[in-house]
Amino acid sequence: MQTGRICFQRYCIRKRIFYKYLKENSIVRCMISSNVNGTGSINWSEIYNRQKKKLQENFKDPVQINPNAIFANNETSLSEIDIYGFDYDYTLACYKPELHYLIFKLGQEALIQKYGYPSELINIEYCPDFAVRGCHYDVRKGLLLKLDSFHNIQLGTVYRGTKALSDEAVKTLYGGIHVSLEDMNTFYGTGPMYQLVDLFAPPEMTLLCNLTDFFMENGIPYDPEYVFHDVRSAVQGVHTSGQLHSQILADLETYLDKDSGTSDLLESLVSQGKQLFLITNSGFPFVDAGMKFLIGNHWRDLFEVIITKARKPKFFNESKRPFRIYDPQTNSESYDRVLKLSKGKIYQQGNYYMLQDMTGWYGFNVLYFGDHVYSDLADPSLKHGWRTGAIIPELEREIIRSNCLEYQQAVKWLNILQNLIENAQMDTTQDTTEIRQSWLDERKEIRNYTKSLFNAQFGSIFRTYHNPTYFSRRLARFADLYMSNVRNLLNYPIEHTFYPRRMELPHEPHV
Repeated sequence: MQTGRICFQRYCIRKRIFYKYLKENSIVRCMISSNVNGTGSINWSEIYNRQKKKLQENFKDPVQINPNAIFANNETSLSEIDIYGFDYDYTLACYKPELHYLIFKLGQEALIQKYGYPSELINIEYCPDFAVRGCHYDVRKGLLLKLDSFHNIQLGTVYRGTKALSDEAVKTLYGGIHVSLEDMNTFYGTGPMYQLVDLFAPPEMTLLCNLTDFFMENGIPYDPEYVFHDVRSAVQGVHTSGQLHSQILADLETYLDKDSGTSDLLESLVSQGKQLFLITNSGFPFVDAGMKFLIGNHWRDLFEVIITKARKPKFFNESKRPFRIYDPQTNSESYDRVLKLSKGKIYQQGNYYMLQDMTGWYGFNVLYFGDHVYSDLADPSLKHGWRTGAIIPELEREIIRSNCLEYQQAVKWLNILQNLIENAQMDTTQDTTEIRQSWLDERKEIRNYTKSLFNAQFGSIFRTYHNPTYFSRRLARFADLYMSNVRNLLNYPIEHTFYPRRMELPHEPHV
């Protein structure tokens, strides 16, 4: 008898705590009293239906974000910036989608001609919508996958070749969904988890996945690590041999976007008294031809310092290799020691420390733009105190997708549904447990739907289902600003200050 009384008292205490918790929650606070049935329990189905009806009736006008805006991770005032620096590829030079088709084709040919791969590979066509930037390739397991900022694998985004792995298979292979720090990349992106960071990587990864499909479909044994390094070497060889540059130079109209706004931006900055410099890993003949096409023969007059073959990221973190003067007429480098940097001359190699000593450029006075978060942005930001701007061409397309009514309705309902799931978990009755499970199933469907709006395989490059991606984490750490194109600067006055959005922490009140 005594035991029964104690159990009943505990039940009453738990029940009081449960209702107190519910009444303090913003989602169901106002609906509790009107949705208690005769037994004193919550009618969760009624709450669900009312919330869904309310969303459908009231959510008519989606919020519109300007795809050509600039976004801030860190407060940045252009009034403090006197010197603007730029990378070349995918920063000043905006490439058309045809370039990825070319890289894919040249990679195919190199694998067949130089590495002895089957000639049938040449019949595979490039699919531009398969891979996205920011994903990782597990070199040892031969898998392309997407990680969040906590090194967790997003289930539903793991592919062997172009075939998705089941959630159960992923958990078995990795003993869960977490990738340990030891298995991640080093700071500069090398290691067992190779990351697709630059904009040349999607065709390379697509070729690798197509090659994996070919081996599996034809029953050909293969070692994923060997195949990965062969594809890497083949595609990198296309770059280092000059073959890719030659093809681009032969048809600039096909591969370079002349209407990218580069010329207007550079002319505007110079007219307002700003100093410009260029640091690129590409060679001068390639850059010169592209800049003449984009801007005109006078392009060199716009820059105080021009540095090619810079060997980034080594340029920013090593004090070796002094500058050498390059002579475009003879295609040769000087033997004299460079003691100062002069406008009108072309420099190769060099390093950050000599650049700072010879120019006096340092700290918050400098804003440098690039597309590679490691090679272009990490060291200037972390080591040298420059302000940095990331160029993310995919951003424009992603914003357009997220501006649509269907996406924003889905995300709003996803948040409401998740709050309902969280609240209902304290109600342990059988009916509520079944309802919660149906909500969890619905949440999974909505997550997959919102993912597919960006990319059917991997979703947005900026987020997993609920966390930022690994790519987003690096972007937020190394880039003060990010945008789809450098020309977006033209939309703002030269004294403009960019303010980051105040982020609500989990323990803070929702205001």
